[in-house]
Amino acid sequence: QVQLVESGGGLVHPGGSLRLSCAATGFTLDYYAITWFRQAPGPEREGVSCISRADGSIYYIDHVKGRFTISRDNAKNTVYLQMNSLNAEDTAVYFCAVSRRGLCSYYPSTYDYWGQGTQVTVSS
Repeated sequence: QVQLVESGGGLVHPGGSLRLSCAATGFTLDYYAITWFRQAPGPEREGVSCISRADGSIYYIDHVKGRFTISRDNAKNTVYLQMNSLNAEDTAVYFCAVSRRGLCSYYPSTYDYWGQGTQVTVSS
């Protein structure tokens, strides 16, 4: 059964750090592009960071550059998102998603499988 399971969310003070994990079962992650999305209260999901399949290129949206790091451990079939210097605007449910197309995109409709999400709350 194809499944993505996120973990690592929680409550953190401004300036703090969290590391999110996205573990895949039922398929091999390195055949897919993998993106972390987030959704604050509201209907839209925002793409945050992506690793492409083709050449492993990595992308970040501007307001997380220098603070967030995406990485992949093929042996564990898991993708991580290290988040540092968190602020209140980072509060959201974070989802990982994979695309068979293998190319990075911040359009949710291009993704084939999604995890259930993990809540990140940044508050003093």
